[in-house]
Amino acid sequence: MKINVMKSLTVLLSAIMLLTAAACSGNDKNTTAESTEQAAEASQVKLRILWWGSQSRHDATLKALDLYTQKNPNVTFEPEFSGWDGYWDKLATQSAAKNAPDIIQMDASYLAEYAGRNQLADLSTGVATGDIDAALLNTGKYQDKLYAIPLGNNAIGMAYNKEAVEKLGITKPANGWTWDQFFAFGKEAKAKVGSDKYVLPDLSAAFGQYVNYQLSKGLGQVFTDDGKLNLDKDSYLEFERKFAELRKEGIVPPGEVSVTDKELDPQLDLMVNGTTLVRIVHAAQANSFDSLKPGVFDFVTIPKNEQAGGWLKPSMFWSASANSEHVEEAKKFIDWFINDPEAAEILGTSRGVPVSSKIVESLTPKFNAPDKMGISLITNTAPDAQLYVPEPKGWSNFTQKDFKAVGEKIMFGEITPEQAYEELAVLAKDYE
Repeated sequence: MKINVMKSLTVLLSAIMLLTAAACSGNDKNTTAESTEQAAEASQVKLRILWWGSQSRHDATLKALDLYTQKNPNVTFEPEFSGWDGYWDKLATQSAAKNAPDIIQMDASYLAEYAGRNQLADLSTGVATGDIDAALLNTGKYQDKLYAIPLGNNAIGMAYNKEAVEKLGITKPANGWTWDQFFAFGKEAKAKVGSDKYVLPDLSAAFGQYVNYQLSKGLGQVFTDDGKLNLDKDSYLEFERKFAELRKEGIVPPGEVSVTDKELDPQLDLMVNGTTLVRIVHAAQANSFDSLKPGVFDFVTIPKNEQAGGWLKPSMFWSASANSEHVEEAKKFIDWFINDPEAAEILGTSRGVPVSSKIVESLTPKFNAPDKMGISLITNTAPDAQLYVPEPKGWSNFTQKDFKAVGEKIMFGEITPEQAYEELAVLAKDYE
């Protein structure tokens, strides 16, 4: 009997040990599965990415993002995009809340502002830039650190409706034309288009175009090297008085029409909707304008005087937020964006002529007519281009908002050019 009891106890203990081992084995499997799942979740990255531009740029960028995710399944994107209007207000709000997107499309005019406030990550390492012209690459630097990677070559110019001009039978705008020829073109065309149409854009409130005008007269940059405003009084008054005269003659639209202009909007862009024949343009926008009315527009250089008025600069940059948790992943994406041949096929010249010399060489045989139109503007601007100098840190509100607001007062007849100059001089004291 004792032997049978001992055998029974032995069998029972063996069974308990087997069950315990099985349970532990199951826990090990569950733990391993959970660890694997957690590791997979940890490797998943969602990058928020912000840019401005036309619908054609949006479409090309979204296709490129899809391709990147196909090649890197652990990375997905949360895209945010808009037109230029409102873009910088949105980014300013996000940055103030330390909630800026991981990847930000940056403009030269705002680089010092954001880099100077430590809101951009240093991109000096992690992005292959060997195929980018050194002078172009250096435009993304602030205090000797690289905070922005150029995405395209660009030039400032003018677009005109060549189809309408040919029908009017007047002399077409030409590369190398002067400001006097620009104004004369407006008068000649106005005599043909009738009382309900206009010819030229009203540049009274356009800071960048006043800069072009002052540079063309050999009067230097609008800011001094030490960050002070250098708005030449005689030149400014001449510029504003000329546009007041053109407004009176119906060559430029009245204020209430000019302020409705919205670049590249099919209904609101004044050149696209036929209200005017001419507008300011960048080379990088060639495909965007052509997509709205194929074959209708052509580009020419900014008018000159004693010197050229136009400049070359990067079309835009990619920057990474200094507050991003995924700066290294952002760098990998930016590197791919500028150097990958498949990405280049999708993006084309949607952000200007690509910055990689190897990419340009591979794409050249495939450039379409609008691509060549944008490249032509860059080529014709290059020989005597002015140095592009963005406003110093702290001046973006003055150049983007104050100058515009004061200029619009002139357009609506609320103040004279003389009063406008004095108002700008007072406003400038808040930034110096």
